Amino acid sequence: MLTMSSTTSSKGTAAIVGVGPKLGRSIARKFAHEGYTVAILARDLERISMFAEEIAREEKAQVFAIRIDCADQKSIKEAFEGVLSLGSVDVLVYNAAYQPFPLHPSSFTEIPVNSFERSFAISTVGAFQCAQQVLPGMVERARGTILFTGCSASLSGMAGFSELCCAKFALRGLSQCLAREFQPLGVHIAHVIIDGLVGAPRVVPSMMLRLPVGEQQSGGGTDGLMDPDALAQTYWHLHLQDRSAWTQEIDLHPSTPFRFF
Repeated sequence: MLTMSSTTSSKGTAAIVGVGPKLGRSIARKFAHEGYTVAILARDLERISMFAEEIAREEKAQVFAIRIDCADQKSIKEAFEGVLSLGSVDVLVYNAAYQPFPLHPSSFTEIPVNSFERSFAISTVGAFQCAQQVLPGMVERARGTILFTGCSASLSGMAGFSELCCAKFALRGLSQCLAREFQPLGVHIAHVIIDGLVGAPRVVPSMMLRLPVGEQQSGGGTDGLMDPDALAQTYWHLHLQDRSAWTQEIDLHPSTPFRFF
């Protein structure tokens, strides 16, 4: 199902998969602000429809909410039929991940196989299938950007988090394989490691997007949480990079480590 909010001219289409209230919504807002038609995709259609209305109203942009279950091949295919009906996809951001709640270490011997498989299905197989939906068009046009969201678990195994780590390791491998295959054909593919916890935006989103780069952190604090609007700036800059100097992987850290106590 596809719902739309607002209308305006567009520079192209950006599909953001895995849109929640923090990073995904900030990335969608940034691309909408820059003049793109934006498709935001997640399982909860009611919630992302509200996000679409909010972003469209603030940015006077075309924003579409499309339901997707990244663990279901049929759902992915149907969702991208809706995305591709908007026109060629210039940007794909894959931000989906399996996050069992409450998030805490699990004894390896007690992890159900179906939970381990679901983590791979969402974090890796879903990314694989979404990329397959957009890459043919990008190759045909010899341009496009695909950005995969990773985390600290993409680089280092952690006791009690084998579901998350193994799936994120695999996503990183997928990103590297696609970069080597498709960057020579004009498609920029990068893996973004978010090494920290993402909090709420620290300033009004529409204000953040209009501040000069040097002033975008002025609302920051020392809580160690990462500002999703600031992170969204990096996704945007990756999309803008000249092909003579493409980043294939970048890791982002807060200046002050998050304190759990």
